[in-house]
Amino acid sequence: MTAKWSPESWRGKPISQVPEYPDAGKLLSVEERLRSFPPLVFAGEARRLTEALGDVAEGKAFLLQGGDCAESFAEFSANNIRDTFRVLLQMAVVLTFGAALPVVKVGRMAGQFAKPRSAPTETINGVELPSYRGDIINGIDFTTEARVPDPERLVQSYNQSAATLNLLRAFAQGGFADLHKVHRWNLDFVADSPLGHRYKELADRLSETLDFMAACGITSETVPQIRETDFFTSHEALLLNYEQALTRVDSLTGKWYGCSAHMLWIGDRTRQPDSAHIEYMRGVNNPIGMKCGPSMDPDELLRLIDILNPQNIPGRLTLIVRMGHDKVEQKFPPLLRAVQRHGAKVVWSCDPMHGNTIKSSTGYKTRPFDRILAEVRGFFAVHAAEGTHAGGVHFEMTGQDVTECIGGAKAVTEDALADRYHTHCDPRLNASQALELAFLIAEQLKAERLSHGNKIAEAS
Repeated sequence: MTAKWSPESWRGKPISQVPEYPDAGKLLSVEERLRSFPPLVFAGEARRLTEALGDVAEGKAFLLQGGDCAESFAEFSANNIRDTFRVLLQMAVVLTFGAALPVVKVGRMAGQFAKPRSAPTETINGVELPSYRGDIINGIDFTTEARVPDPERLVQSYNQSAATLNLLRAFAQGGFADLHKVHRWNLDFVADSPLGHRYKELADRLSETLDFMAACGITSETVPQIRETDFFTSHEALLLNYEQALTRVDSLTGKWYGCSAHMLWIGDRTRQPDSAHIEYMRGVNNPIGMKCGPSMDPDELLRLIDILNPQNIPGRLTLIVRMGHDKVEQKFPPLLRAVQRHGAKVVWSCDPMHGNTIKSSTGYKTRPFDRILAEVRGFFAVHAAEGTHAGGVHFEMTGQDVTECIGGAKAVTEDALADRYHTHCDPRLNASQALELAFLIAEQLKAERLSHGNKIAEAS
């Protein structure tokens, strides 16, 4: 029998990737304060996302999940939130046209502060200090003082998440997302690029369609979906004391929900079946994700699926494949086939970022854009070969004009990385690269749709 679950039952399990706070009393005091704070999201919103992801699992929609690698206190501004949201809207329009499917939009925003690290310490010029683990834990400055974990950062992260969510809700429901404004979403530095021109052509076609619909009496006043959109938030549930403090019982259903975000995911480093992170996630009723890297074994994956989604609810579990461009067509098929044989209803999403990180000749951590595109193509190729549905994409991006990933239509070079390398952790796609990725995925989805239609025609 499955052991009884409670929001604190994870504390009796092995745990990794968590900081050691020097002042345990201060940490307990902060956790108590967080427990008294209002939830950041509501159970009904999380249920609505589960339903939408259920459509993705059935091949009736596509998941677009993107945002910052690690949110920071220093870069927190309304303009940055707006620009990232705007690029995600652009991508969603491109994908909707290509797939002829609804696009479920989930941001890595309003809570993506903590980052797992490959080593507990780092050394620079012979000085060894604790690794930077995200602004929710410690500071990025390479000083002894900055690298000490501070519980007060949990409260600052909560407050920034609340403000970010408030603005995102206003953008999504207050008219900014109105499809009539599709031309205004194009950022200035993208507009003059090849992708900007391609997006403008698509926007022109959409405007013509909206004009025709308006002539037929279908407007944003009569159809709210034209002027509003659903936008959900997500982050990696790494700091379980923070997650526990924001775990609440839903008054309508009596079930537990993690109220720090609509969707939570488990990283590739913390997905051991007997781990604290799996224990926590099995008990909350949010839709959850799990990263699946090249070390994932098919039998272990099936065991994790049974733990995390024993009722096999469509939309409950998203498997985020992050293999690397040179491994995806070798490592992914055994997992896909095992899940198919098991009869598990999951969303398959592609993370083409984390398996393609390299160190440039100039010393910067970067990701070659051609490798990112290659992994996406490989992911779709595997699904096409197996007759299954590529359900989504999960990537790190920003609306800022950064130079962190090399390549793309605007051809960021290794020498140009230093121009605008702003990330606090891993390299992100800029808006132009994100839009280029969207057009590639749209082409893949269109090919998948046409292939599916041809098979139906042949069968009939």
